[in-house]
Amino acid sequence: MNGASERRPTLEPLLMAYYGDDFTGTTDSLEALAAAGIPAAMFLEPPSASLLRERFPHIRAFGVAGVGRSLSPSEMARELPPTFEALSRSGAPIVHYKLCSTFDSSPQLGSIGKAIDLALETFDGQSYAPLLVGVPQLRRYTVFGQHFAAFGADVVRLDRHPTMSAHPATPMDEADLRLHLAKQTDKRIALLSILDLDGPPESVAQTFDAKLADNPGIVLFDVLDEARLRGAGRLLAREARRGVRFVAGSSGVQYALAAHWRETGEVETAASLLRPSEPVDQLLAVSGSCSPVTESQIRHALSSGFTGVRVHPESFLSDAEGARAAILSQAEDVWRAGGSPLLYTALGGEGLDVGELKRLMREAGIVSPDTGRLIGEQLGKVARTFVERWRPRRMIVAGGDTSGYVARELGILGLECLTPIAPGGPLCLAHGAGPGADGLELALKGGQVGQDDYFERVQLGR
Repeated sequence: MNGASERRPTLEPLLMAYYGDDFTGTTDSLEALAAAGIPAAMFLEPPSASLLRERFPHIRAFGVAGVGRSLSPSEMARELPPTFEALSRSGAPIVHYKLCSTFDSSPQLGSIGKAIDLALETFDGQSYAPLLVGVPQLRRYTVFGQHFAAFGADVVRLDRHPTMSAHPATPMDEADLRLHLAKQTDKRIALLSILDLDGPPESVAQTFDAKLADNPGIVLFDVLDEARLRGAGRLLAREARRGVRFVAGSSGVQYALAAHWRETGEVETAASLLRPSEPVDQLLAVSGSCSPVTESQIRHALSSGFTGVRVHPESFLSDAEGARAAILSQAEDVWRAGGSPLLYTALGGEGLDVGELKRLMREAGIVSPDTGRLIGEQLGKVARTFVERWRPRRMIVAGGDTSGYVARELGILGLECLTPIAPGGPLCLAHGAGPGADGLELALKGGQVGQDDYFERVQLGR
């Protein structure tokens, strides 16, 4: 356990529980809570009361890492209701469906509308779902319903974002979140704009109530700055007291509520629980990301002492065991020589043709080709064997879907935040059942997260 467990020896009432629609998105929320001084943990399955009591008595919030972003609507209908039921029984007054702050989704894959529909069927008596996506801390903004995200030094509309507009699975061709979401659900969507969020709290609350009087199925919150984010948190907390327990959104939900809770004294005004970590001489790095951000990070790491091991995903289709053995052998040779192996499937769009890989998967008899699952599971098996044999102290996984599958293969039960590395990509402490997993320091990052020198920062623990 980290220092949080020493400071909070007895179980306190939970503030919230959440489900992340991808793995790295869940660590993003974990970091937001830890930065606010709220001890939290993340699990791969809904934790039992005995697990919380025996191993995590100090936490006040918890998350469950899922793979909703990579599921079809029919798969979501099987996966999500049992999880929502479990979270609703946790005793937490707020249950959050955590989605990516770039709103990755489509009617066919990772449908946010479908997730909201399923949640409102689960939470009896709740007629609408609040939706908050903007996160100023991550340079994500919603203004008059239009969503914007940072790209380098610029902030661009989502449908003009060089990465998100060309995403291989869920390209964002519409910046108006209401229009994008309307393709995924029949529910009517109201907007609480940046102008509606201006003014005294009483006036903002009256405006919000006027929106609710028109019986929308979803209310989208604009988010531009910290003041409006805190105002949104105030409304979310008020609605929870009224019985509106389910909310959908990015880690902006955690930032908004944490700001409100600290303002009202519902949580003590505590320092961040995040602390620097010691540097390590070696670490294992694994990447299944095609993002240009990760490409820059890999190139920087390879020029700064990491040793690359190129992974060709199509090789898993003909002889998965042999392909894994070859990759593992190369990684072990690097480790024996005192180096840090970096296993990667692509450098941005170079070297991995997703369309061709899907074609090969269909030819191999895979009915619903999911390249993320293929890559994540196979890289996870390689990582598991490496960790069991060599017991590295620290590890990096790049790619949202890859992170989830690798963590499952490693046998990780839960994570707590240790050290801020980049917004949305902290270094965490793993609690696990698999050999080598318990006590492993693990940095999990989405494709768009981090600076060019992210891999070196993780190695240095800064």
